[in-house]
Parts: sequence; C-alpha cells; structure tokens
Amino acid sequence: MTPKFHTLTISKIEELTPDARAISFALNDDLRDAYAFKPGQYLTLRSTIDGKDVRRSYSVSSPLGCNDLTVGIRRVEDGVFSSFAANDLKVGDQLDVMTPDGRFVADIGGMKKALLIAAGSGITPMMSIAQSLLENDEDAEVTLVYGNRETGTIMFREQLEFLKDRFMDRFTLIHILSREDQDVPILNGRIDADKIKALVNTGAIDPKAADGVFLCGPGEMIEVARESLEGMGVAHDKIHYELFTPADGQTPRKAPTKAQREAAEQSVKVEVVLDGTKRSFTLTDPEDTVLEAAHKHGLELPFSCKGGMCCTCRCKVAKGSAEMDVNYSLEPWEIEAGFTLACQTRPTSDELTLDFDES
Repeated sequence: MTPKFHTLTISKIEELTPDARAISFALNDDLRDAYAFKPGQYLTLRSTIDGKDVRRSYSVSSPLGCNDLTVGIRRVEDGVFSSFAANDLKVGDQLDVMTPDGRFVADIGGMKKALLIAAGSGITPMMSIAQSLLENDEDAEVTLVYGNRETGTIMFREQLEFLKDRFMDRFTLIHILSREDQDVPILNGRIDADKIKALVNTGAIDPKAADGVFLCGPGEMIEVARESLEGMGVAHDKIHYELFTPADGQTPRKAPTKAQREAAEQSVKVEVVLDGTKRSFTLTDPEDTVLEAAHKHGLELPFSCKGGMCCTCRCKVAKGSAEMDVNYSLEPWEIEAGFTLACQTRPTSDELTLDFDES
C-alpha cells in the first residue's frame, strides 16, 4: 500500500541529550491500523518551513504494542527540519506524518539471536527492534553495540539501562565512546573494522551465531562494518542496514548522461501509476529526475529523503528505460527486476511508465 500522510498531534516530548529529543504522536483508533509498523521502520514528517515543503524521515523508536508512536530526532548543523523540531515543536502541535515505511525490519518471533550495531542517532530503529524482540519472545537474545562521542551524547540512555536491568540474561549492551575514556580499553574509540574484530576476538560479540545483524548510522560506519562482517564469513543475507547519511556525507548530483539528455531534448512522455490511477506529463529538462518533473506538473508522488536512501519513492519501470544517478537502498535483484527510485531516475527513452503500485 502506498504510504499516505495524516495529521497527528504531538502527545509528548522528551529531551534525550542537549541536541536530541524524542517526539511522540497520539494515534486515534481510526488511524491505528494505518500506522501499524514493523520494528525498524520509519515515519516521514512534513511541515512548511519558511514557505517551503520540507520532509524528513525518522525511525520509529517505539516497541510493538505502544499506544503512541515515538521518533528520535537529533539536531544537525544546518538541518532545516531537525532545527525546526528542536526549537519550535511543542506538545499539542499537529504535524503531517506519513504512514510507516521501510524494509529495515526484524522478524519478531522468528529471530532468536540478534546483533545490533549503531552509531549516534542510528540507535532510533534499534530501540524498537531490541524492545520488540525482548518483550515478545522470551527466548530472544539481543546484543547492542552502540557508538557515541561521550556519555552525554547517548540517546535513550536511561531506557537502554532499564532494558539491561529488565532483561539482564538476554540483553547485552556495549557502549563504545570515542571522546571519553572508559576503564576497558576495547570500549574506547570508534566502531571500525579493528573494533569489530577486537570485539569478536574477546567474545564480546558473535556475529556468525546471530540470526540477523542490523547496522544503522553514518554510511562510512555501515560500509566498514559490512565489509568486516562479510570478511569474517557472515552471510550477506543476514546483514541488514539502514543509512542515515551516505558514506561521503552527501548525495552527489550527476550531470545527465548522453542518453538522458537526448531523450529529454526529444520530450519524454512519462506515465505514472499510483493507487490505481494513471497520470501523464512531459519531461523536457534533462536535469530533472522523474520526481522533480512530476512536481513541476503538480503531481504528488511518494518521496521522503530525495537522496536515494529511504526507498519511499520505489517504483517499477513498466515501459521504456531509465537510469538512476545514485542508489543506496535497492538490492541488485530489485534493479534486475526493473525497480527504480523516482528521486534518482531520469528517462533514456521517449516513453516511460513507472508503476508505484508494483512497489
């Protein structure tokens, strides 16, 4: 089902660190089914800021069965939405919130041992995954490796300590700090290949024994962790990841290829299928992605990050051909099957049909 926006009311705001807060939304009974989520999924928040439509994705940190939906937001430098959330939002405010989306999910009931590796605000989906596993399966065991600069920057620190005390036999919590010395040397520094190897060698973590390994945080950390784990023999399909930023810190804007430019100069008839309805428009600017061209023609297509990371704009090429600028979320088999990201897609044929209902 295509994600849709609804207006929700903020029921609670909790200050987690000097630059991060947890924002909870109340759910009316008539919307509870629409916002049923899988642990690890995210919500897209939307608001008009300085006259512009701004939307950002934030992972659900609530466990299954929670009455309200909570997301954790860390203020980032020059972050338009995160600054707005930190400085302006208050309890009682209403905000447009898209229904849950995302494929970074844990199999509750089917996963007995999970290894979670997070850095910074990458803890947000891990809160939902860890709590849901521990609370809904008495045989589940969870190990969380969580990297931060120092104790004062640890998001959800009290909740994590509570989980450790509540499930002391099944929940292992390992804090890695880069700017604060801890008594055990292995717990100092950043989460990198050497750190993961050291944790394995000391028996602190056992990736091969895990039914699933979940990685979330900056792109560089995820890339290093994936390569390290796969080098140790952890199966590729056991490793799940969610990018909060690409590895180079930004999404590059590529110049149109020759095929993209030639197609646009001849005018491309683009048809999109969304919720059973077909709509068409003409793309003539080779610099435009399909998402940007649709917006210019007044068509509202699903999107969130516009950086090729979240998969909200995933659709299938039903006719014609196209190329993506970047892709941080689609698997090779999906690309082979014809799936693409509208926010990164530019046509290379004179006609292009994208089906969002097939996504």
